[in-house]
Amino acid sequence: MKKILVTGGAGFIGSHTVELLLKKNYSVRILDALQERVHPHGWPNYLPSEVEKLKGDVRSSDDWAKALVDIDGIIHLAAYQDYMTDFSTFHHVNTVGATLLYEQIVEKKLKVQKVVLASSQATYGEGSYRCPNHGLQYPPPRPSTQLEIGDWDLHCPECSATMDPVEITEDKVNPHTTYGISKYTAELTSFALGKKYNIPTTNLRYSIVQGARNSFYNAYSGICRIFAMRLINGSPPICYEDGNSLRDYVSVKDVANANVLCLEDSRTNGESYNVGGLSGISVFDFAQKITKKINPTIKPIISQEYRFGDTRHTISSWQKIGKLGWCPKENIDSIINEYVEWVTLQPEVKDLYTASQKHMRDMNVLRSVST
Repeated sequence: MKKILVTGGAGFIGSHTVELLLKKNYSVRILDALQERVHPHGWPNYLPSEVEKLKGDVRSSDDWAKALVDIDGIIHLAAYQDYMTDFSTFHHVNTVGATLLYEQIVEKKLKVQKVVLASSQATYGEGSYRCPNHGLQYPPPRPSTQLEIGDWDLHCPECSATMDPVEITEDKVNPHTTYGISKYTAELTSFALGKKYNIPTTNLRYSIVQGARNSFYNAYSGICRIFAMRLINGSPPICYEDGNSLRDYVSVKDVANANVLCLEDSRTNGESYNVGGLSGISVFDFAQKITKKINPTIKPIISQEYRFGDTRHTISSWQKIGKLGWCPKENIDSIINEYVEWVTLQPEVKDLYTASQKHMRDMNVLRSVST
């Protein structure tokens, strides 16, 4: 493979992946919609000059057709993520966008050698838990009646006992958000069409990716970004629920390495892999770590609010992709240190999350406990 198309290549994960591809002497083209809520100032200045840039939308067959000319491989990262209720947008961008890619390859008889698609930990829903009485369980999402009274834990569907989280492996999916459903639907579509038309395909289920260039304007993701924006502006990090939700965070550099590994390694064809962090950490402990780094005089707060649709705990196992030689190299401290070093060099860091919180409350996504 010589020329690689990276969709969403102007973005957070995309730009790091582009840089790694260039280091490995690939020629790179970017297709990016430059969505205003992520790139309000157009093409970012961190993109290398030798990259070919195309502005376009993955929902457009014409834009795909232009982007795919003379392309040998694709890393498809373009996606729609949010907490908002515009449910159809998730499917239009994430599922239809991926389907149009295969449609173009088949209709135009393109000689694409490999497709790597970004999927998500969200395909697992609440993930896997262990009941002390009934063993391994894959519970449904916590109902609103439970969350309203501040009962945050997962309970066994058979005996109601409190369950402990188990590392999530690739063998069981159970999405319950529109985002997670759209990502898993894209996986199913890509594998079915890839197998039928001999287009080698790999899907990567990222954990929560952190690092430099995570857009300040994207309200969906980025615990480093959210907490850092508040701390730099003298406000405490806000932890939802009781702050004890466990997450695994993975460095964007580790994710870029996984993307390129799967592009090059034929053993990954037809497979989905978790791309996870070294270990889980509670949201409150994460808040304490980044607070000590930026402004130790401030203390994180527990808001007693919750985002309706959030999972309680999600910690992914990366052992499957580990058998191919990949492992996360960055721990939580190094992820935080690198992000803080980057964010403090930015010319203007406003607390944009306050406005996002208000919008989520107005849309009844961010809710308060009733007692």
